[in-house]
Amino acid sequence: MKFPKPYTLKQIAQLIDCEFRGSEDFEILGINEIHVVEPGDIVFVDHPKYYDKALKSAATIVLINKDVPCPDGKALLISEDPFRDFNKITAHFKPFKPSNIAIADNSIIGEGTVIQPNCFIGNNVTIGENCVIHANVSIYDDAIIGNNVTIHSGTVLGASAFYYKNRPEGYDQLKSGGRVIIKDYVDIGALCTIDRGVTGDTTIGEGTKLDNQIQIGHDTIIGKKCLIASQTGIAGCVVVEDNVTIWGQVGVKSGITIAEGTVLYAQSGLGHTTEVGKTYFGSPAIDARAFFKEKAYIKMIPEMVQKLKNL
Repeated sequence: MKFPKPYTLKQIAQLIDCEFRGSEDFEILGINEIHVVEPGDIVFVDHPKYYDKALKSAATIVLINKDVPCPDGKALLISEDPFRDFNKITAHFKPFKPSNIAIADNSIIGEGTVIQPNCFIGNNVTIGENCVIHANVSIYDDAIIGNNVTIHSGTVLGASAFYYKNRPEGYDQLKSGGRVIIKDYVDIGALCTIDRGVTGDTTIGEGTKLDNQIQIGHDTIIGKKCLIASQTGIAGCVVVEDNVTIWGQVGVKSGITIAEGTVLYAQSGLGHTTEVGKTYFGSPAIDARAFFKEKAYIKMIPEMVQKLKNL
């Protein structure tokens, strides 16, 4: 998430009321999670296990809960609670803006696009040309939808990321300041839910087709010409490359890559990165041919036991 203009280290430190290490004029351009940080970004870290990763990341400003030596060319924001202060920054630059109308005045809707009754179109939403948005679709703030997109009833684009910190008093949610981006020629079925990124974008690539009742987690990137069947759940920060086919009731773990041309058979549970062009089945999912061979061998066990008894 980029700020509307550059800010200084001192300005951000004053915003969240914390100390800093580095030049007070050190330039800050935005905030991001560790997997998408760039120079000029703030990244937060609140556990010693991840200090080294954050300090060596592409981020040039680290929001951290310990006063550690500052790496060359970087700056530190020293916070008692980096999670809380990261939320403060998000809330300042991307505050929730309530709406009392169905289609926000500052939304942009392209020529030939049809918006059916009872839809909600939030602030700063852009919808391209020749789209069909069926009844009762909700499109939250800042979403970008391309041309020739169809979205069926009950779908929600842009809900908050499922990202929480466990505190003694309860769960504390990390605020979402990212977007949902839907490319051209995408079809989205009924009752799908696509969460916005925490600081980046959740993206559905050109020509991809989603069945009904699919969940796509925050910051996940889905490539071109993918087919995803009903009741599939894809966690956050997953990369799905082009021409992937995912059949019904598949569950996908966060932070992995589904390689180009992968096929996942129905009811599989995928917890690892796949290889290009391979087919997987089972939970945990393995190479489909290996899975079927194992099942065939298992069927032979009763006969083998009976033969052993007869020896």
